[in-house]
Amino acid sequence: MIQRVKVGMADLNTVISPGILITLGLGSCVGIALYDGQVKIAGLAHIMLPYSNLIKNNENKAKFADTAILQLVEDMIALGAKKERLRAKLAGGAQMFTFNDRDSNLLKIGERNVIASLETLSKLNIPVVAQDTGGNYGRTVELYADTGDFLIKTIGHGTKYI
Repeated sequence: MIQRVKVGMADLNTVISPGILITLGLGSCVGIALYDGQVKIAGLAHIMLPYSNLIKNNENKAKFADTAILQLVEDMIALGAKKERLRAKLAGGAQMFTFNDRDSNLLKIGERNVIASLETLSKLNIPVVAQDTGGNYGRTVELYADTGDFLIKTIGHGTKYI
């Protein structure tokens, strides 16, 4: 039986092949998938905000791009993954609402989440091999530990693997 693990909002988890990680309802949130293809270990974080140091209530590491990625890497290494073999894929980071003040960067949380995710992965020298980010629609994703495939499901925009 294949283990299917749900990753909630502001949550993260890991599986070993043939497990599947699933997260629902990525709007402005970003799903950060990490994968070590040699040992077939997968990790998925569902982050809500870009940086933990901008918020006072920051105990939940999985809530922020910077701390979630670090925690996910640690958890995967504990299972036998090697940091230098990790590859990343991103999904989400949508602009779900329209605002009158188009220049307000504070309201562009989806875009800021993607940027923070990319910056953190770059600092850790983890290459991003694919992404499906932006737009104005939500996504549900599944990460397959046996192949590293990242299934993106949307309403009105189809289904695809990245």
